[in-house]
Amino acid sequence: MVDLKKEIKLSDLLPKRRRRAVSALQTSKPRGRRGKRELVGLKVGSSQLAAARVVNNGSANLVQLARSPLESGIVVGGEVRDVAGLAGALDRFFSEYGLPRRGVRLGIATNRIGVRAFDIDGIDDPKQLANAIRFRAHEAVSIPIDQAVLDYHIVSETFDEEGAVTRKILLAAAYRESVDRFIEACRAAKIELYGIDLEAFALLRAVAPVLPQAADQAPSAVVAVSLGHDRSTLAISDGAVCDFARVLEWGGAKLEEAIAFDLRLTQDEASQLKLAATLEQVAEGEPEPEQAKVVREAIERELQKLARELIASLQFYQSQPGSLAISEILLSGGTSRLPGLPEELGRLTRVPVRRADPLAHVRLTKGVDAAEDLASLAVAIGLGVEL
Repeated sequence: MVDLKKEIKLSDLLPKRRRRAVSALQTSKPRGRRGKRELVGLKVGSSQLAAARVVNNGSANLVQLARSPLESGIVVGGEVRDVAGLAGALDRFFSEYGLPRRGVRLGIATNRIGVRAFDIDGIDDPKQLANAIRFRAHEAVSIPIDQAVLDYHIVSETFDEEGAVTRKILLAAAYRESVDRFIEACRAAKIELYGIDLEAFALLRAVAPVLPQAADQAPSAVVAVSLGHDRSTLAISDGAVCDFARVLEWGGAKLEEAIAFDLRLTQDEASQLKLAATLEQVAEGEPEPEQAKVVREAIERELQKLARELIASLQFYQSQPGSLAISEILLSGGTSRLPGLPEELGRLTRVPVRRADPLAHVRLTKGVDAAEDLASLAVAIGLGVEL
């Protein structure tokens, strides 16, 4: 059974000397009482804001969904470029949808975050263990330690015949500057953050299977991918914790750019053609309009680049000690709605691909509209789920 309680939250990564300055992260409590915990999962993308309000009370009840376009250039590649612009957009977004401004968990995804798992042998003293992990962090993540905040979780402990212990460590590291700019924007919008989490962790909480595998079935990794506008998030779990996460420099905007280039169109015109496109096979004997054919070929060309990124990431994961076999890829994000896309990615990667169910672990409260763009809300829903 998938149990992601052990995940690291980036709010835990904040250095102690900064806690007073960002006290909202430490003191803001989710709304609710008598065991109920209400969280607002907030995903800030490059093209939209998305939120999911979830009441956690033994089970997760989805009580509100919201999404709104975000002006281009405010957030690029998961990094805040315009703090004031983001603060204003967040303020309007929360006001328009009547979203609570307390108990908000923010997701971030950028290639300036590192997640790695590794083993450390024979250290029992907590201080010595922390020092050893910090030393290993130099090798494990490509972030200068003097610019990073680090946290770790002991995933498991095993003992040999002589009683010597080996601990599996899950390490997370983030650039302090990247996190601080999100905090600054939220504070200016009077949003009190309950926590900051990796989008990769939230994605797994939203879509990872919960049913245990059959006793006679070999264990396999849970692989989830969220296709965003200018970047995509890949998360791989062994069924208990996120073993590997990577942000791919590929998003749905690549498809628009390819269509615009091939047909000499504006970005807006190409976007409309992308929304109407399909990768499903044309019925035998049925002619395909020339423009539709060009659009499909442009999309297929760009998907080859995404497939190469996915294959490289999966191969890197499987080169690590203790990695598992990969049985399928769960796909979410707005771009995943393109007809025929899972099948095409499956053909290119030679791994079965299917669309994930963003509502797999939440109950949809009566009156909440499960819009057809639900795939783009999967991460926000996962951010609202408290396991």
